[in-house]
Amino acid sequence: MKKTLFVAAAAALLSFSFAGCSKSPTQELRVYSIIHDEETEALTKLFTEKTGIPVSYLRATTGELVNRVITEKDSPQADILLGGASSYHIQADKEGALEAYASPLAKNLPAYAVASDNTWTGFCVLTLGIGVNEKRFAEKFPGIELPKTWEDLTNPAFKGEVVLNNPSASSTGYLFVQNQLQRLGKEKGWEYLLELTKNVGQFPDSGSAPAKLLGTGEYAIGVSYLHALAKYNAQGFNVKPIAPPKSVGDVDCISILKNTKNLSAAKKFVDFMLSVEAQELMSKFTFTTPVNPEAKAVKGSIAIADIDLIDYDVQKASREKTEVLDKWVKSVK
Repeated sequence: MKKTLFVAAAAALLSFSFAGCSKSPTQELRVYSIIHDEETEALTKLFTEKTGIPVSYLRATTGELVNRVITEKDSPQADILLGGASSYHIQADKEGALEAYASPLAKNLPAYAVASDNTWTGFCVLTLGIGVNEKRFAEKFPGIELPKTWEDLTNPAFKGEVVLNNPSASSTGYLFVQNQLQRLGKEKGWEYLLELTKNVGQFPDSGSAPAKLLGTGEYAIGVSYLHALAKYNAQGFNVKPIAPPKSVGDVDCISILKNTKNLSAAKKFVDFMLSVEAQELMSKFTFTTPVNPEAKAVKGSIAIADIDLIDYDVQKASREKTEVLDKWVKSVK
């Protein structure tokens, strides 16, 4: 398998490409990957071992790859979009960039993990939470209790010590914004978000950054996916995952790109990602909860049953994405 990395110097949308791909699209599966390099490499390697189909992939942020998928919809440069919350796949679908495929393995999945038109399918559950570096927190805020709710993050004492993803670039960040707007309503939700941003010391683009910055002790508090926080905790980093009430849940999705010339191999890859073997491998790397009911989550992950979730309207999140992000840029920058 040939691994392709996004080169920082080629930052413009149309400037990055699959390096070293010499085979035709029918011979090699090409993947735009939003999930991390480590698990992308492990999953694509296992797929090649099981099917004999070689894979190359391009890893970049959610916003970059979804925009590229839409831009290239008439002549796609990849076959698969791997990862990203459902609202982003819905966005690509509305632009006519996705191919419908009802995998036989999807019939046993929960309804929230399968698009009504079969253009995307979830392969693992995503839930947001609060992470705390307990050592730094104790040093910075002696006598203050650890934050347990979303409201606790607005404590003025935490100014500069909160790390939150940039929602314009990160699906994690946008999911958090929608969590608050749907939890509180539009008016109170924006009041909360603008109050919280006063405490934010950094808005990284990468969804993995908050958990990493907490693990290295650069910040005391962060908003991240609970599975990322649980993973760092299990690896011995001083990161405590906290599941606040009224959080949001979604799924990491996979889609086939419209007009792909490699449809057969793309369908096989979707089937593979929905299999027990692939989802248990994914959980081993990421501490995510599989959507396949027969797959087991790795020890140390946080069960969905232990999380208080709102009734998340993913269609609403997708429908108002442009409006919300425009307001975010104007209000926060």
